[in-house]
Amino acid sequence: MEGMAYGAGKAGGAFDPVTFFQQPHTILRIVSWLFSIVIFGCIANEGYVNRPNEVEEFCIFNRNQNACNYGVTMGTLAFLCCVAFLALDVYFPQISSVKDRKKAVLADVGVSAFWSFMWFVGFCFLANQWQVAKHEDNPLREGGDAARAAITFSFFSIFTWAGQAFLAFQRYKLGADSALFSQDYIDPSQDAAAAAAAPYSAYTSGGDPESPSNAGSYQQPNTEAPFDGSAGYQRQDY
Repeated sequence: MEGMAYGAGKAGGAFDPVTFFQQPHTILRIVSWLFSIVIFGCIANEGYVNRPNEVEEFCIFNRNQNACNYGVTMGTLAFLCCVAFLALDVYFPQISSVKDRKKAVLADVGVSAFWSFMWFVGFCFLANQWQVAKHEDNPLREGGDAARAAITFSFFSIFTWAGQAFLAFQRYKLGADSALFSQDYIDPSQDAAAAAAAPYSAYTSGGDPESPSNAGSYQQPNTEAPFDGSAGYQRQDY
């Protein structure tokens, strides 16, 4: 995992669509996005029926308007939330700050867990209202398939959002447990640029090597003795 922070590589990398769509959390987001469309569409299109002797239409879930409003509202907001986090997933590798990546992953954990809970509430609410619905309110059983589809995909959405929360938490643990992703972490691209701009250390020669001012500095050794020309040339006898 070297060179990666919170599940993504260093900033500035090229976007790879194939790798992006093969990631588990991306697949779950797309599936949750499709489920929200199904729930919203089923209730909005076939979730309102009326008795043969009535003109005004009522919610198919026990004529409880709150049940239909809940399904439509949650489906719409979940759809928008999936789009927003898919856009964040595309932009995530471009985030160079580890602190910003941490905030994004924590937001993913919290939002996904929240939606998993909301769909659990929605499933229980819709299933209960459908169970107690009276036959005389819809004698022709119009919209029954749409109502059951909304309940079924509400149930499936519990697990798709819970899976997103689990994967986001795994990414958070990966970043929090590694020393590479500490508060002092610097993105490799920024670190290389800073190193290239840093001036070289000056070397000093001479001086007392024991003095504090020269401690840790390079000392040029004096390898040449002073030349004494008075001695002249001396012949060697072999």
